[in-house]
Amino acid sequence: MKKIAIAAVVALLAAEQVWVFAPVVKGWIFPPITHAAVEGHQIAMRMGCFSCHGPEGLGGFTNPGSDNDVVPALSGGEMMMWADTEQQVREWILYGNPLDEDHMFERVGYAAGQGTDRAVVMPAYEDYLSDGELELLIEYLRAISGLQFPEDDLTQKGMELAHDLGCFRCHGPMGTGGVANPGALKGYVPGFFGEDYAELVLDETELRQWLNDGITERFRDNIAARATIAGQALKMPAYGEFLDEGEIDSLVALVEWLNSEDWKQMRFP
Repeated sequence: MKKIAIAAVVALLAAEQVWVFAPVVKGWIFPPITHAAVEGHQIAMRMGCFSCHGPEGLGGFTNPGSDNDVVPALSGGEMMMWADTEQQVREWILYGNPLDEDHMFERVGYAAGQGTDRAVVMPAYEDYLSDGELELLIEYLRAISGLQFPEDDLTQKGMELAHDLGCFRCHGPMGTGGVANPGALKGYVPGFFGEDYAELVLDETELRQWLNDGITERFRDNIAARATIAGQALKMPAYGEFLDEGEIDSLVALVEWLNSEDWKQMRFP
């Protein structure tokens, strides 16, 4: 009886250790992969960008004296209204305005922004961002800018449909991934490119299976994979019974375009 009790205690202690260290071990075996834009989003939150520019950069609050009486959006194509080049975007972040504008006031210090036509002015982040952080922030702004468009009609239709269906709400702006998903193998919804995508989608056939059925035959036939997907909070919708073949074709074209990362080579703003 004593040996049984000792064995039970040892088993409980072992189970406790597995419970405590399982997330760490899983992280070693299945390391999360973070896209630069996702890291840029974290920097934007840390710098307080969304407190003025609105949630996810969709537009801010009333700003008396500004051109449109509001703090502008960072997304939805509005960036082209306040910056002409990528360099100007960098200058706005670092100095609070493009360098070709007149410097009539300080952007730092106690009296920052006083004497301007606007109540709220853009801060100067030059002293708060490293070069690497600036580039990550630029990658995030590139992804949410809404200024990269596919050229062919089918892929354009897929882009419109993906926005309507909320695909980028889960898979991240332009499919950069990173949205938290409790219970998922790596803890987040994967993007439309990179190593995570390559592990999940081997070819166009599997991409169509994900879109139509919310899972591929390969994952459905694998007990461990099926159980993992069943245990995660967010699950891929099965769109096959809601979309016609042409709509599925357009989403396939879009994901393949995003996976090629051609959009990253396009000028913005």
